Amino acid sequence: MQFGLSNAPAVFQRFMNNTFRDLLDITVIVYLDNILIFSNSREEHVQHVTEVLSCLQKHNLFCNPSKCVFFVTEVTYIGLVVTPEGISMEQEKVKAIQEWPEPRNVKQVQSFLGFANFYCCFVHDFSCLAHPLTSLIQKDQPWVWEAAQKEAFQQIKIAISKEPVLAHPDESQPYTLETDASGAATGTVLLQRKDNGCLHPVAFMSASFSPAELNYDTHDKELLAIIRAFEHWRIFLEETEHPVTVLTNHKNLEYWKSARTFNRCHARWHLILASYNFVIAYWPGKQSQKPDALSRRADQSDIEPSPQIMLPETQFEGIEAEITTPLLEQIKEALQDDPSLDTVMAAAADPDSMLHSIAAKFKDYTLQDGLLLYQGRIVVPDEPEIKQQLLSHFHDSPGSGHQGRARTLELISRHYYWPATKFQVNCYVELCEICQRNKGHVQHFALKLLSVPAGLWEDVSYDFIVKLPKCRGNDSILVVVDCFSKMVHFIPCKETATAEDVAQLFLELVWKLHGTPKQTVLDRGPTFNSKLLRAL
Repeated sequence: MQFGLSNAPAVFQRFMNNTFRDLLDITVIVYLDNILIFSNSREEHVQHVTEVLSCLQKHNLFCNPSKCVFFVTEVTYIGLVVTPEGISMEQEKVKAIQEWPEPRNVKQVQSFLGFANFYCCFVHDFSCLAHPLTSLIQKDQPWVWEAAQKEAFQQIKIAISKEPVLAHPDESQPYTLETDASGAATGTVLLQRKDNGCLHPVAFMSASFSPAELNYDTHDKELLAIIRAFEHWRIFLEETEHPVTVLTNHKNLEYWKSARTFNRCHARWHLILASYNFVIAYWPGKQSQKPDALSRRADQSDIEPSPQIMLPETQFEGIEAEITTPLLEQIKEALQDDPSLDTVMAAAADPDSMLHSIAAKFKDYTLQDGLLLYQGRIVVPDEPEIKQQLLSHFHDSPGSGHQGRARTLELISRHYYWPATKFQVNCYVELCEICQRNKGHVQHFALKLLSVPAGLWEDVSYDFIVKLPKCRGNDSILVVVDCFSKMVHFIPCKETATAEDVAQLFLELVWKLHGTPKQTVLDRGPTFNSKLLRAL
């Protein structure tokens, strides 16, 4: 045995894995000298036990008959009770936790958390419950045992004694994943619908935020909870026959998969989730069946909430966020008089009474305080006067400043929705007399046709593809195209590349293969306009 006795458990575990490598996780589970044999029938069990005994005999290993149990449907294995209904905690271990004395120093806290953490998969939001205790064992943290720590200690003991039995996972049935994020940790529960029609927990998982993750906004924390759940339960959730339903109390995540613009972190998360088949559904916190109230208690986190900027500073404008109450009342009245919205209103009011196809079609619509919402935005009925007031408010008002078509559409789309919004905004802005009188007019010239190249790599065009997620320090691509053959070179580079950098890339990756071109076609960007690049 290498490196002394401290490695004896690992060496013995590797020896046992090699001994049962043909049966491991098929009919046998091995943890050190604890061997669990599982079978579907009595006949199979006889065969599987025979195979295990043959492996033991072959490697000169012996069993203690007084510690062996055969042909049982319920067994206690390394602190867990396994039954046909599911997996539960061993009562002796639960009793030991319930009788655990109150810690008096850091070592005793570490001992308690180490023992209780074995059953964390049975406790929802274990990390959040244990946060006041885990903060005590951090480096250079003074010992403080106050009401918050006492409450956390008791709550962990109560939670371990009351958590339900975990059901066995069934690969033929769809999974449901319920996620939640609080100020200090994430909590998730994996569920499946059983024969009684109810969702039963298969496993619980929770994890605290790192110091960097504590700075995430609410949207990213909720999304991180989903990422952690899929990575933790990858053996269950990857390549599933049915889509995994992800329930979240953060409504904006419903549209995250369809987002077209995202930062570097979101791009990486997109790649992680690309291998999973799942749909995200909004599940209000008040309707959630899991006890997530424990994750939101103020006394369990010493993290002070800090103000968060949810949008870049450049996107804030001096525009009133709310429309006047009389206009909202007009919208409510017009909703009742618009026959085109009758079906939508009925589906939003009582989706269970509608046909499944109709309810699915209008699943993004909800009713709130007499207003019809589409993806959280107010639906504007087909009333020209109301639309005219909204267009005037977001374009003509002093705070709006007669913005262009795209900006006006963005401001309206933040809070309001109606069909053909883009078309009506474009028409309104184009017909605005003040805009037409004051905006600058660009003089257009006839395009000049490019000459037809005579040979390969005589005429070359350049351009950049920018604003890409960073990879190996690069965030842009230099595209070099032969105008004759359309052969193209894609060269990774940085958006801040200077003319010298571009020239060096051209010499190393293009010139040595094709020589110097006779003519170049550029878009007159600042990089391409430099004397150095023109000299090439």
